[in-house]
Amino acid sequence: MNLEQQLIEHLNTLAPTHLEVINESAGHGGYFPGKESHFKVIVVSDEFQGLRLVQRHQKIYAVAAELMSPGRIHALAIHAYVPSEWQGQAPASPECAHAPKS
Repeated sequence: MNLEQQLIEHLNTLAPTHLEVINESAGHGGYFPGKESHFKVIVVSDEFQGLRLVQRHQKIYAVAAELMSPGRIHALAIHAYVPSEWQGQAPASPECAHAPKS
């Protein structure tokens, strides 16, 4: 199972009503085909009810902890919402300063 699939599996433990896992590795320096190191996650879940933003992030890091080791996930952009906050779109990721130039 690839890293993206493992991340989805771990995040599904939060019972999301909406989940997106986007592999953004290709937009970062040192990329080669098949590399999985940078991800953006959008998680909408009732599990975040009453939690501050930092607590939501901590909850996501807790379920993804074993995937956040060296040589695995290097960067994780987190967008965590309760259903009433979700507007159907998360902010775009910024360009990486070390991205491959075309």
